[in-house]
Amino acid sequence: MGRISRAVTIAAVVAVGIATAGALAPSAWATPVTLSLASAATATITPGATLLAQLDARTASECTADFVFSSGSALYIGFSAHCTAASDAENAGGCSASTLPLGTPIEIRGRNGREEQGRLAYNSWRTMQQRGETTAALCSYNDFALVALDPAETDAVNPSMPVLGGPTGLDTDGLTTGEDVYSFQPNNGGSGVKSGVAVSDAGGGRSHRVAITPPGVPGDSGSGFLDAQGRAVGVLSTEFFDARHTNGVTDLALALAYANSYGDLGRLTLVPGTEPFRGGIA
Repeated sequence: MGRISRAVTIAAVVAVGIATAGALAPSAWATPVTLSLASAATATITPGATLLAQLDARTASECTADFVFSSGSALYIGFSAHCTAASDAENAGGCSASTLPLGTPIEIRGRNGREEQGRLAYNSWRTMQQRGETTAALCSYNDFALVALDPAETDAVNPSMPVLGGPTGLDTDGLTTGEDVYSFQPNNGGSGVKSGVAVSDAGGGRSHRVAITPPGVPGDSGSGFLDAQGRAVGVLSTEFFDARHTNGVTDLALALAYANSYGDLGRLTLVPGTEPFRGGIA
């Protein structure tokens, strides 16, 4: 089993590095504006956008955005916490791996080449370490992070999953074996749409093992998964090196509940898509 963020060598891809994280400290956006979201047709920042977290002067972690979340008038886009860990530490587990500090700039590469800059606002791994968490299921499977979006750029955002539509809401009952799942992962080319089935659970339902075609590859970490009703069910976290190259998906409802209990962002909620789900409901 391994995490599947992708490390990329950076020349001047990310304009500001870890040393300037204070430039985007939480106080900089303490008074968020009223949200005015873009339509799905015109939005440039959506689920499936590329997120780059600069790990050091030459290396960044490349991952994929899952869903859009809000707390009051503040807007966030999600991905995997392990995308903020040093490449040689991301497989160590959420309760021990070193991660980037909150406030670190995260580059968002959206549709039509648009580039925006957010900041790391929540990291489940960092939160668990601060709390001294030792619960094995949490340390292994609670893999979720949020990037705060600049309020001035929220009119470029739409929460709909490209091609698939949705999410129609938040799945709160996990996945059953054989249940259909869908994801948008643009790193494999084509339409980016993937489909498959749930295989098994781990960690008391905190992780769902899924078989999708084609399987997630490095750079797909953080991608969002929808269930058969188009509800947001999980976040791509791991790859299993079995015959089917199955993937491990962090349960979103449980990860979001942990963020609401121990994060510092107020009451976080999933923002539903504005487009109907088109993933194959019978």
